[in-house]
Amino acid sequence: MAPRSSKVLRETDIKRRYSVPTGFLSSLPSFNGGHAVDFQAVDGSGRVWPFRCSVRKNGHPKPVISKGWRAFVGSKGLKVGDKVRFYKKKNEAGAKKHAYEIRAEKEIKIFGAVFGYAPII
Repeated sequence: MAPRSSKVLRETDIKRRYSVPTGFLSSLPSFNGGHAVDFQAVDGSGRVWPFRCSVRKNGHPKPVISKGWRAFVGSKGLKVGDKVRFYKKKNEAGAKKHAYEIRAEKEIKIFGAVFGYAPII
């Protein structure tokens, strides 16, 4: 299962909101002409996280996840340089409610150089 969104976190992502790559919008439920959509994602421990993705009403959409994001960041102890990936799960019967999976990964540095990432459950 390939990630629909994968991003190394920046300061704004940690302190305020997650700036979503525009390509992720096509993976989300329909906005139905509005500027926000609520969805849920489940993490590796089975915890369900409610999120809201919003876009600008005019011009470039500049999507962001704000609602629920800071609680997720705090719970996982995320910092600048860590990575978050969103996956869209296969559409199985009855699985519609939690159609997304979120994975957080801690940055691993050796002698100041990024060596890789380790999953955070």
